[in-house]
Amino acid sequence: MSRLVSRRSLLRAGSAAAGTLLLAGCDGVFESPAMRGALDFGQFVSLRVQHLLLSGQPLAREFAVADISPEFPLNGTSMPGGFGYFQMMVSQFARWRLTVDGLVRRPLSLSLDEIKALPARTQITLHCCDEGWSAIGQWTGVQLSHLLQACELMPNVRYIVFHCLDELERTPDRSGLYYESLDLFDAFHPQTILAYGMNGQPLPVAHGAPLRLRVERQIGYKNAKYVTRIEAVATLDHIGRGKGGFWEDRGYQWYAGL
Repeated sequence: MSRLVSRRSLLRAGSAAAGTLLLAGCDGVFESPAMRGALDFGQFVSLRVQHLLLSGQPLAREFAVADISPEFPLNGTSMPGGFGYFQMMVSQFARWRLTVDGLVRRPLSLSLDEIKALPARTQITLHCCDEGWSAIGQWTGVQLSHLLQACELMPNVRYIVFHCLDELERTPDRSGLYYESLDLFDAFHPQTILAYGMNGQPLPVAHGAPLRLRVERQIGYKNAKYVTRIEAVATLDHIGRGKGGFWEDRGYQWYAGL
């Protein structure tokens, strides 16, 4: 516990200004070029300190079955809209497939059964939401690193982007579809998994079925639900509005480490 407190204390020094302004809702100040630069610098410092402290890739704390929260609140979408997702849900995602492409030598297309046949990891971890609540849940899935190694990333890959089925904003170009991204450091962490199970049961629709991202060292909105495509890229500039995630495009910080 002392290590956790120490780590958070160090990170707090790099991001306190950003957090204060966000909580206060200072939109005008937040959008000014000078303050935007200061916040981006705070994120940079926080990210570099975190990477330095975690250079040995230690695990986030894992809990016992007895610690699992009796209720795990919902966040974001409870079910993607549209008849297409409804058809997949009714068929128990028999025709759904995960695509892994972008800057890879061997693109993948996997059914849910094929993903479940891969080596699995189960972990019981604390989920911290940016809305202020937390809960402990058990997650079972395939390590993201397993898929990234199988598809053979090209040398210029720097980020992994997760494209999702839930559309948070209706737009003609469908730019309101949820997406998130990680750098390779977090993408290859052993606790970064694509989960298809929760608390010993198939992943519920409200929690992201058939597949969701679990990145245990970052806050809630980085744990994208309804993942349907994983894209390896050299830059985030051409994805969404170029900030690396749906909420990041709308003012959140891209790095959300605990």
